[in-house]
Amino acid sequence: MMTISFKVSNGEARTIRERARKERLTVSEFIRRQARLPLRSTAKIKLRRCPQTGATIFEGTEDLPPLTVESTREMLADFP
Repeated sequence: MMTISFKVSNGEARTIRERARKERLTVSEFIRRQARLPLRSTAKIKLRRCPQTGATIFEGTEDLPPLTVESTREMLADFP
Protein backbone atom coordinates (compact mmCIF):
# COMPACT_ATOMS: atom_id res chain seq x y z
CA MET A 1 0.00 0.00 0.00
CA MET A 2 1.28 3.48 -0.85
CA THR A 3 1.91 6.17 1.77
CA ILE A 4 0.95 9.78 1.11
CA SER A 5 2.11 12.54 3.43
CA PHE A 6 1.38 16.26 3.39
CA LYS A 7 1.82 19.27 5.63
CA VAL A 8 -0.99 20.91 7.57
CA SER A 9 -1.01 23.70 10.13
CA ASN A 10 -1.39 22.89 13.82
CA GLY A 11 -5.00 24.09 13.69
CA GLU A 12 -5.79 21.94 10.65
CA ALA A 13 -4.22 18.90 12.31
CA ARG A 14 -6.28 19.49 15.45
CA THR A 15 -9.47 19.82 13.40
CA ILE A 16 -8.74 16.64 11.41
CA ARG A 17 -8.04 14.67 14.60
CA GLU A 18 -11.20 16.00 16.29
CA ARG A 19 -13.41 15.15 13.33
CA ALA A 20 -11.88 11.68 13.02
CA ARG A 21 -12.39 11.08 16.75
CA LYS A 22 -16.05 12.20 16.54
CA GLU A 23 -16.64 9.66 13.78
CA ARG A 24 -14.66 7.01 15.69
CA LEU A 25 -12.17 6.60 12.86
CA THR A 26 -8.42 6.70 12.58
CA VAL A 27 -7.05 9.84 10.96
CA SER A 28 -6.02 7.76 7.93
CA GLU A 29 -9.49 6.28 7.47
CA PHE A 30 -11.14 9.66 7.99
CA ILE A 31 -8.98 11.28 5.27
CA ARG A 32 -9.49 8.27 2.97
CA ARG A 33 -13.27 8.64 3.27
CA GLN A 34 -13.11 12.40 2.71
CA ALA A 35 -11.08 11.82 -0.46
CA ARG A 36 -13.79 9.51 -1.82
CA LEU A 37 -16.56 12.10 -1.42
CA PRO A 38 -17.87 13.55 -4.69
CA LEU A 39 -16.22 16.77 -5.79
CA ARG A 40 -18.15 19.98 -5.28
CA SER A 41 -18.80 22.02 -8.36
CA THR A 42 -17.19 25.43 -8.33
CA ALA A 43 -17.97 28.59 -10.19
CA LYS A 44 -15.97 29.28 -13.34
CA ILE A 45 -13.26 31.85 -12.83
CA LYS A 46 -13.57 34.71 -15.28
CA LEU A 47 -11.06 37.22 -16.60
CA ARG A 48 -11.73 40.94 -16.33
CA ARG A 49 -9.86 44.18 -16.76
CA CYS A 50 -8.55 45.84 -13.59
CA PRO A 51 -10.11 49.31 -13.31
CA GLN A 52 -6.97 50.73 -11.67
CA THR A 53 -4.19 49.31 -13.87
CA GLY A 54 -5.95 48.12 -17.02
CA ALA A 55 -4.30 44.71 -16.63
CA THR A 56 -6.23 41.49 -17.25
CA ILE A 57 -6.91 39.82 -13.91
CA PHE A 58 -8.95 36.93 -12.52
CA GLU A 59 -12.35 37.90 -11.21
CA GLY A 60 -13.10 36.57 -7.73
CA THR A 61 -16.03 34.27 -7.06
CA GLU A 62 -18.44 34.43 -4.14
CA ASP A 63 -17.58 30.92 -2.91
CA LEU A 64 -13.86 31.72 -2.50
CA PRO A 65 -12.40 33.86 0.29
CA PRO A 66 -10.86 37.16 -0.80
CA LEU A 67 -7.17 37.11 -1.67
CA THR A 68 -5.16 39.07 0.89
CA VAL A 69 -1.47 39.66 1.54
CA GLU A 70 -1.68 37.25 4.50
CA SER A 71 -3.44 34.48 2.53
CA THR A 72 -0.85 34.85 -0.24
CA ARG A 73 1.98 34.51 2.29
CA GLU A 74 0.35 31.34 3.67
CA MET A 75 0.02 29.84 0.19
CA LEU A 76 3.67 30.58 -0.61
CA ALA A 77 5.07 29.53 2.79
CA ASP A 78 6.25 26.11 1.56
CA PHE A 79 7.24 27.27 -1.91
CA PRO A 80 10.98 26.80 -2.45
